[in-house]
Amino acid sequence: MNTGKLIVLSAPSGSGKTTLVKHLLHKEELSLGFSISAASRDPRGEEVNGKDYYFLSLREFKDKIKADEFLEWEEVYRDNFYGTLKTEIQRLWDSGKHVIFDIDVVGGLTIKNIYPDETLAIFVKPPSIDELKIRLKKRKTESEDKINMRIAKASAELATAPQFDAIIMNDNLEHAKEESYQLVRKFLVS
Repeated sequence: MNTGKLIVLSAPSGSGKTTLVKHLLHKEELSLGFSISAASRDPRGEEVNGKDYYFLSLREFKDKIKADEFLEWEEVYRDNFYGTLKTEIQRLWDSGKHVIFDIDVVGGLTIKNIYPDETLAIFVKPPSIDELKIRLKKRKTESEDKINMRIAKASAELATAPQFDAIIMNDNLEHAKEESYQLVRKFLVS
């Protein structure tokens, strides 16, 4: 079994983790491959199956849980599951890549617990809850109720930050990009 390192970026929704992951993926010298998560929800906006997520029905997702096909999974909201398929990690390792995750805090910490020495877990912190709400509204992809659910969850997620290897405050995107790059580069050569 080929193995590489794992880079986890976790944060409350709207903190900028996806933007940082995309930035890191463009740094060819890091040799990163994106771990595509599985989700039991419908695609949003321009999301594509097999590129942004593996979109599964609720039944398919539960069948894969029963078959122990996930490295980690979570019911993030009622009947709304997300998880990392074991085959996805192996696919990236087999291609000679280190794996980068854009994942919620529970999933990120689970991966860190399973692979403590191979994982760099980075928490991306928003400047404030108010700023987080503004960012989520600007997306225009979710209802007010969904946004309020995400904001309510953000407080609990923020409390997990000290459990991560590093915390990046995303109040200046260019600084956050550079800080994430330096952290990952240093970890990959260690």
